[in-house]
Amino acid sequence: MKLLSIGVPCYNSAEYMEKCVRSLLPGGDRVEIIIVDDGSTDRTGEIADTFAAEYPDIVRVIHQPNGGHGAAVMSAMRAAAGEYFKVVDSDDYVRPEAYRRILAALTSFAETEEKPDMLISNYVYNKAGEKRHRVMHYSRVIPQERILTWDEIGRLKKGMYILMHSVIYRTQLLRECGLELPEHTFYVDNLYVFEPLPYVKTLYYLNVNFYSYNIGREDQSVNERVMVSRVDQQLRVNRMMIDYMAAKKELIRRQDTCYHYMLNYLEIICGVSTVLLFLDGSPEKIAEKEKLWDYLKERDPEDYKILRRGIIGNLAHLPGKGGRKVGITFYRILDSIFHFN
Repeated sequence: MKLLSIGVPCYNSAEYMEKCVRSLLPGGDRVEIIIVDDGSTDRTGEIADTFAAEYPDIVRVIHQPNGGHGAAVMSAMRAAAGEYFKVVDSDDYVRPEAYRRILAALTSFAETEEKPDMLISNYVYNKAGEKRHRVMHYSRVIPQERILTWDEIGRLKKGMYILMHSVIYRTQLLRECGLELPEHTFYVDNLYVFEPLPYVKTLYYLNVNFYSYNIGREDQSVNERVMVSRVDQQLRVNRMMIDYMAAKKELIRRQDTCYHYMLNYLEIICGVSTVLLFLDGSPEKIAEKEKLWDYLKERDPEDYKILRRGIIGNLAHLPGKGGRKVGITFYRILDSIFHFN
């Protein structure tokens, strides 16, 4: 069995995917790199096949009709032969020394009976135009380099998010928890991280800057202008997260730290959805904001009461155009700190 499977979803990625794949090759035959060509119309498929021909023991390629990021991640996960599974987007890359330490940790797990369900590491925001790049780390909250339960870590504060960039899951856990990502939908990386969390019994934090997250391209899905234009997809993911919290409440509440983290995560996603609707500003989108919060109230009254009383819930319900401006200003301040876009 391979130690680590790395899924690389690709759609028209010819311009930048080589840097990504080459950063993963030093893992050698302990790693399998599964490149998923998701219906690309440029040279993505050709480049992927060249890598597979050159590194047949490391690189595998899946060619499929376009299904979106979620479909590509699911194809890689279903095909994965590794003990652990990681997603690396084709416009990002991993750092060599941190990669070496990640593989050393995974090797040590393989040699013992204890295998954590989730490994967390740091990621770096490589934001275009900025000389200094922000590192998202968890060293003040999560004890380092030992296998932990949720009860042994501190409260993860708002802004301290376990994103797709920072997480490696045990492959079998992803399958056992029933993870299914929707096709043709952006922002499903939130679901990818969110839904397995209640099934995580043990975790391990390695304080290394592993993942370099490139951000700031005009055509990126997290560009603010693009997010406003795709707010319907953001809302779809937001509602799916609400549904999941409601459906799995009994399981989630068994681990208090996990529950509070997931609630904070949901609060931020509701806040982002609200601000994107405010930025559109049309009467239809303002009405969608009311519908979103009403949906939360209907599906999960308990968590609605908590989130409605919080700062984001209050800002979302300030009256009139002036209230919306205050909400947008608050979002801009947070974005300058946490780099949402």
